[in-house]
Amino acid sequence: MSDEPDRQNNQEGSEPSWVQRLRDMAGGIGANRAVLALSLARMGDAIGNSVLFVVVPLYVAQLPSPAVPYPEAVRAGILLSLFGLVNGVLQPFAGMLVDRAGQRKPFIIGGLLLLGVATLSYIFAGRYEELLISRVGQGVGAALTIPATLALITSASERRTRGGSMGVYTTLRVVGLAIGPLIGGALQDTLGFRSVFYTGTAFVLAGAFLVWLWVQDIPVSTTREIKLPSFRGQLTPALLTLGLATLAMATAFSLISALEKQFNTRLHQGALGFGIAFSALMISRVLLQIPIGRWSDQSSRKPFIIAGLMLMTASTVPLGWVTRNWQFVLLRVFQGLGSAAIAAPVFALAADMSKVGGEGRHMSIVTMGFGFGIAMGTLIGGVGSLVSFQFPFFIGGALTFIAAGLTYWLVPSSAGHEKRKG
Repeated sequence: MSDEPDRQNNQEGSEPSWVQRLRDMAGGIGANRAVLALSLARMGDAIGNSVLFVVVPLYVAQLPSPAVPYPEAVRAGILLSLFGLVNGVLQPFAGMLVDRAGQRKPFIIGGLLLLGVATLSYIFAGRYEELLISRVGQGVGAALTIPATLALITSASERRTRGGSMGVYTTLRVVGLAIGPLIGGALQDTLGFRSVFYTGTAFVLAGAFLVWLWVQDIPVSTTREIKLPSFRGQLTPALLTLGLATLAMATAFSLISALEKQFNTRLHQGALGFGIAFSALMISRVLLQIPIGRWSDQSSRKPFIIAGLMLMTASTVPLGWVTRNWQFVLLRVFQGLGSAAIAAPVFALAADMSKVGGEGRHMSIVTMGFGFGIAMGTLIGGVGSLVSFQFPFFIGGALTFIAAGLTYWLVPSSAGHEKRKG
């Protein structure tokens, strides 16, 4: 498979100069036009979605209590986790639809449009139950978008540069996730909730526009000329373990999402202070995500994944004992370094093992783990804090430690060098 279909280049002459420079830079680290366009688009929707991370717990607190009242931390945890739960459950089905249709772009655009509309609907929510409906809509939109995006990146990349391509994709998405909470916290402190929801919607729709403008589908014939194995036949121990690795990673770094009010009280800080700590993880990931992806192209991907999971363990458990904002930020930085060592190698390794034409189903297992991890982390954070503030972080640390052990035992060292089966 070539790095990129020729038709991806037919509009290069009309690109703005800054886009050409960015594309040339990305090409030097393994990303082609398709990868760069999808990565920039996902950065837009990441900003749009992550502006809500800081303000959702605060927004929940000002709405009337539900029919069955329960603590605010639990309500925020349920609301935040619902996105990942719906997203995770639906991704395998979306992956099958993508593979059957033989087209990825319509799913990406449709999912982003649904995500944008659901984000805008927060403005009209007058009760907690209405927010739950909006959150479900966001989860459905993400479920349609993510497997299709990764399937298209897999089809448009080669084994020898795939770690770099996944590094570019995850880095730009992380940039969006890092910027979003800062924007959300600043807007909330100055202009209020509505400005956050309008801004989030605008970024998501900008991502959909970029996909429509720049992304071309791989030819449909590529996905219909090859007989695919059953979905169950692709569920190997190695692939399921990679899904568990992403689940553990996402669980560990999302534990704080439902605990904003508790952290702010303990550390005597506002929404912006929490947003800085929240974004510290994303910023530290940006520094190493692409280099680690490139390093994993030149060696086995497995050692990076194990080391990242162990670092996540060491930096998650102490979060329950922070007493200063700088301690909070520093531990989030180390969580970011750990997740950088996990994300690109896991996605690249799963893509290496996928079968041409079945990328949507195969990659959905890994992305499903991420979605469930976000759901578990926010829910464990909210419910576990009823036992003690430290309890959720013990659970997150134990989960990443177990995932590291299973990766050591079940993921073959040679898997990182296998060629995709055509």
